[in-house]
Amino acid sequence: MPTPAIGSQPVRLVVAISSRTLFDLSESHALFQAEGVAAYREYQVSHENDLLEPGVAFPLVRKLMDLNAALGERGRVEVILVSRNSSDTGLRVLTSAHRHGLDISRAAFTGGASPWRYLAAFGAHLFLSADPTDVRLALEAGCAAATLLPALSVNTGSDDAQVRIAFDGDAVLFSDEAERVYREQGLDRFNQSELAAAHRPLPGGPFKGLLVAIHQIQSLFPPEASPIRTALVTARGAPSHERVVRTLRAWDIRIDEALFLGGLAKADFLAAFDADIFFDDQESHCEAARPRVATGHVPHGVANQGRPTSDSGSVG
Repeated sequence: MPTPAIGSQPVRLVVAISSRTLFDLSESHALFQAEGVAAYREYQVSHENDLLEPGVAFPLVRKLMDLNAALGERGRVEVILVSRNSSDTGLRVLTSAHRHGLDISRAAFTGGASPWRYLAAFGAHLFLSADPTDVRLALEAGCAAATLLPALSVNTGSDDAQVRIAFDGDAVLFSDEAERVYREQGLDRFNQSELAAAHRPLPGGPFKGLLVAIHQIQSLFPPEASPIRTALVTARGAPSHERVVRTLRAWDIRIDEALFLGGLAKADFLAAFDADIFFDDQESHCEAARPRVATGHVPHGVANQGRPTSDSGSVG
C-alpha cells in the first residue's frame, strides 16, 4: 500500500476534460455549427439514451481512473468533466461516462461560456479540450492545458495498465527562453548559449506543475513499480542536453526516459515509448505525431505567437 501523503498534503492528480475529448461528438457538433444551439439541444435530448462512442481522450481517462486501485483510495486521481454544454445537453455525456464504467462524479456545465474559470477551484493540474480558445484561456490562467487533436482511430483495448506520458521540453516543461534564441539567432548560437548556461536551470514552462504532481504520485512507489512513466522527447541534442538534465536535477523531479533526438522526427520514438499522450508546442510536430499517439497541442511560447485561434464556437 503506498504512503498516503507527501509532507502534510494528500497526493492528488486532477485532470479536467471537455466532453468532445472524452467522447466522439463530431456528429452533434457539426449540427451545432450548422444549425445552432436549439437544434443541438433537441438532438442531444432525443438521443440521450444512446451511448456515446469513445473519443481521443477516453483511453487515457480510463487508465488514469484505474490508478486509484493502485493507490488504494478512490479519488486520489480524479477526472472532472468541464464542458460548454448545459446541464440539459450534458446529461447524455455523464450518462455515457457512467455506462462506460468511468467514475466521474464532478462536472461543470457552463451553458456556452468558457469553462476555464472553474479549473483553479477544482484544483486541476491539466485541462484537455478540443477548443483552442478555452485552452489558451486556461494557459493564461496558469493551468497546464492542451488542445487534443482528432485521432485517426481510438484504441480502447490496451491491456497495459501503466500510464505513459511524453512531453516536449521548451515551451512545455520549460519556458521558451532557449527556443527564442534558436528562432532569432540559429542553431549554432542556441547551442553556444545553452552550453554557457548549462549550470543555470531553465525557468519552468506551463506544464511544470503537472510534472510535479505526476512526480509526487510516482514517489509513492518504487521506480520499477510506478503506475505512471514519463518521457522527455525533445529535438535538442548534445551539447544543449546538459542544461535540461541539470534543470530537472535542480527541480528534484524525475523523468523516467529522456530522448534527445537532435532534430529527428518524434513520431516513431513516441510509438516506441507507447505513449498514451504527447504534449508539444509546435503544430507541425503534433500533426506528425497524432497518427501514432494521442497528441495535445500546447499553444504557448514563441512558436505560437500571432497564430489565429481556429475553433469558431463549441458546446463540448
